[in-house]
Formats: sequence, structure tokens, C-alpha cells
Amino acid sequence: MKVVAIISARMTSSRLPGKSLMKICGDPVLQHMLTRVKRAKLIDKIIVATTVNKTDDCISHLCKKMGVSCFRGPEQDVLKRYYLAARKYNVDPIVRLTADCPMIDPALIDETISVFKKGKWEYVTNGHGHYPDGMDTEIFTFSALERAHLKAKHTFARENVTTYIAGNIPKYGKGKFKRHTIKRNKDFSHIRWTLDTADDLKIIRELTSKLPKNYSWMDALSVATKNTRLLGTKVTKRK
Repeated sequence: MKVVAIISARMTSSRLPGKSLMKICGDPVLQHMLTRVKRAKLIDKIIVATTVNKTDDCISHLCKKMGVSCFRGPEQDVLKRYYLAARKYNVDPIVRLTADCPMIDPALIDETISVFKKGKWEYVTNGHGHYPDGMDTEIFTFSALERAHLKAKHTFARENVTTYIAGNIPKYGKGKFKRHTIKRNKDFSHIRWTLDTADDLKIIRELTSKLPKNYSWMDALSVATKNTRLLGTKVTKRK
């Protein structure tokens, strides 16, 4: 089983435009994340899925520099972008990651893949559960992605890719899939290490500056619990 990660990234974020190339630890956000994802032992290939917009040429250039494949597709219909990328590269299963999670832990990626491989699941996630925002990893079959692409109708579901598969927000559509959510004994879901706002960027910059080069999410937790401001602040999700 060849496991491929597809990472969505673009420069035209509504809340923090250009965030993919903003600097943390001296490197662009996307480069920082790619470096971390490359350390996941169970990922065989990485594809960055960006848009056809001229503004995202810089993302394509960064991918070339990093030796990572880059697929370009529609901006708003991210579900279609994922589907076309997976179809072009014959990807099955797909690990979904997003560039607004630059602190993603390679060990958590591997954990999610391992759980998927051991069961007869169509979709496995560590999101919607007990991990901090920013550690989100999903893995699903190409068949599940194709069904979602064909059946998901709501704009929210098209923008957020796995809404129809995960079924966690039924009003936006919910398909029948064999799902599994990885949970911990202790809930850390109140922590926010994802990048959507200028405040998020400030927190992530400060936190990562205090961490070792190959830090884990537990390293980050250890530092942040000594300065609770670095645990981040939840924001209202877009409707």
C-alpha cells in the first residue's frame, strides 16, 4: 500500500492572505510543514494541491525547491482539487493535511496511517477528538473521496473536502462510510496551534522559537503549559 499525503495550500486566504509563505523559524510556513511531513515514516510521497491562480505560482516554485510534486486545480472547490490530484497521481489511500497546520507532528501522521492500515476503514482521523487544533490528520480511500466528490453539494462541504465523508456536520451532507476517530484518554482539543489569523502567527512563531528542531507536539505542550498564552485561542469557525 503506497500512502500519499496531499496538502492543500494557497496564498489567498481570506483571514490571513499570503500565510503559506510567512516565516516561522526562518522558513516559509509551507516549507516548515513540508520538512516535518517528510519525517513521517509511513508517507511515501507528498503532493501540494494549490490553485491555478497566478498568485500561487510562488507555491509551485517552493514545491520545486523542496522536491515535492505540485498539482494545480480550482480555488474554491477544494474537494474537486483533491479528487483531480488523487486521480492524476493514482493515489489510494490519501492522507489529507492542510498548510495551516505547520506544527503537524510526523508521529501523529504515522499513528493515523497505522490505525487505517490495521482496520477495514474507509476514513480515519485524529480530528474531531482529543488532539490540539493543528495536529489534524485524515486518511481515506480513493473510493470514499470519489463518492464525496460526486455527491457532496453544499459549498461548505466542497471547500472543506472531507465534511461529507466525516459526517460530523450532517446539515452539510453525510455519506455512509466506515469511519474511525482516534482519541486520547485526556482531551487537548481546547489548544489551538493552527494558522488562520495574525494572532495565530504570533503564537506559533513564539512557541516554535522555544522548541528543538525536530519537536513533537508533546514538546510544544510542555513549553506552552508554562505560558498558557501559547496554548492559543479558539476562534469561531466560519459558517
